[in-house]
Amino acid sequence: MKDPQSPSQRVLIAGCGYLGQATANLFSSTGWQVEGWTKSAVSAKEISNKPYSIRALDISNGDAVAGSTKDFDVVIHCASTRGGGVDLYRQVYLNGARHLLERFAKSTILFVGSTSVYAQAGGEWVTEDSAAEPKHERGKILRATEQLVLDRGGIVTRLAGIYGPARSYLLQRFLSGEAMIDSQTDRFVNQVHRDDAAAALFLLVNQAQSVAGQIFNVVDDQPILQSDCYRWLAARLNRSVPPIGESASESKRGRSNKRVSNAKLRSLGWAPRCPSFAEGMEKSILSSLRPRAGV
Repeated sequence: MKDPQSPSQRVLIAGCGYLGQATANLFSSTGWQVEGWTKSAVSAKEISNKPYSIRALDISNGDAVAGSTKDFDVVIHCASTRGGGVDLYRQVYLNGARHLLERFAKSTILFVGSTSVYAQAGGEWVTEDSAAEPKHERGKILRATEQLVLDRGGIVTRLAGIYGPARSYLLQRFLSGEAMIDSQTDRFVNQVHRDDAAAALFLLVNQAQSVAGQIFNVVDDQPILQSDCYRWLAARLNRSVPPIGESASESKRGRSNKRVSNAKLRSLGWAPRCPSFAEGMEKSILSSLRPRAGV
């Protein structure tokens, strides 16, 4: 690749949402020419004040992608379905990746995937060399997308659950009263702060020549049992621990229980500023919440 600080270095963020904006901001702040794509004109208008170009373009629309007139040195596919169904997964991830690869065949392509492709259920540690054989259809689509990108010499990242400013699935469930501690389905939760994830993507792009065709887990240092997470939140917020019972919720990506290693990514020089869920929550979310009496 060219010198990353060169003004001619251009990156497309295909999916300029929660993670995409943080990633675009990071690239822009270091001198890259950035363009961000969002699915709708409404979303594009909401972030039109960014110091880089924002365009409404749905990557699941092959004709729209093919009609793009700009070229980029790097294309980061970090579009999200926001919890959509199987058909939407196929359109956004697999078809979206295919369209980007066809239009930007000479670009470095980085796909932002998920650790949900690991189906291990015994709480064991997994690395990029561990089996990734999801049993659920969404996971199979993610794996197919990974392979498509790898076959073209691209880079694949498997991100843990993202949290950060104004976003935490576990905190939302805890505060809404939906959280429950179920000893039969308790599992390790693997997470990463949004800004640490953006830093990982930036690092990989800047080392693209040496990491092409490889997979990297993007996750913090300390997997935590879901029950321990809820107990920590209860203590920190001075609230009652969630009730013990049988959880009726089922992950759309299937149940699993594993601890995901970040050793490979760390070996490149990446280190999370929020190495644990507790530290990340304190820095970005909980400091703004006032503890109240238990309920």
